Amino acid sequence: MVKNVASVVADLASEDFYLLSGVEQGMRFSEWVNREKLPEYANLTAEEVDYRLDRCMKRDLIQRRTIQYEGYQLTFEGYDVLALHTFAERDSIEGVGAPLGVGKESDVYEAQSYRPLALKFHREGYTNFREVNKEREYTADHNHVSWLYTARKAAEREHDALETLYPDVSVPRPVDHNRHAILMTKFEGVELARAKLEETQAVGVLDLILEEVADAYAAGMVHADLSEHNVAVAESGITIFDWPQSVPTDHANAVELLERDVGNLIGFFRRKYPTVVPDVDARRVADAIVAGDFETVRAASRSS
Repeated sequence: MVKNVASVVADLASEDFYLLSGVEQGMRFSEWVNREKLPEYANLTAEEVDYRLDRCMKRDLIQRRTIQYEGYQLTFEGYDVLALHTFAERDSIEGVGAPLGVGKESDVYEAQSYRPLALKFHREGYTNFREVNKEREYTADHNHVSWLYTARKAAEREHDALETLYPDVSVPRPVDHNRHAILMTKFEGVELARAKLEETQAVGVLDLILEEVADAYAAGMVHADLSEHNVAVAESGITIFDWPQSVPTDHANAVELLERDVGNLIGFFRRKYPTVVPDVDARRVADAIVAGDFETVRAASRSS
């Protein structure tokens, strides 16, 4: 888990942000930024760069490696600081609180503002940049030297999806976006994988989720990575989150990805509630969603 750097932001001077921004700019061209190029990128004197490098290194915002040259790279903490600084300048956020969720590809924190918010930092590509860069559609066709691009593109894709879907689909409302970070409304509920439903509720909840999937398809989007781990269940309803791998419905593989999403959900409910959830044909459900006439999984039962 990358540490919460909110307290660091207030401790930095303008010149520290110039340096961090300079390293960020240099990482567009090189995985490790040559020390000799930093005065130009950061618009600082060589002496000022030396001082700011020391300050930022002590705070774990950048890291150094000696290769054919002395090179520097932002850590994710450094990238977090730049995003938080921008949010603060926009008055989008007043502070950062406790972690809400930590995963392999993102960290989510409570955010303090005029209403309860969630702050999500994308982490794609930081530890396995080359593998993720090759596998993810939004980076696979491009040659990029930095994990910053992968994480930023994931955040952009998710933010765009949320803006497309909200409020017609039950997703978090997007509030702001910068670099690899998204501010969104904090939603209620627990992850479907951990939810304890009464057996009599199971089919109804599955239908409710699939209705949202159908609404998303009607709005032009397929989640493309849907499972019991990115659906929240509450008394007030359900919320579908984590949309960075979403695709538009005119994508060549949209229907195939929709069927996979549907199959993942049906498979989970069948495993957890085998006595009440019917054996459902995921393809028939996906076809009904595409046709705009989905009503219930019972209509796609293999016994019907």
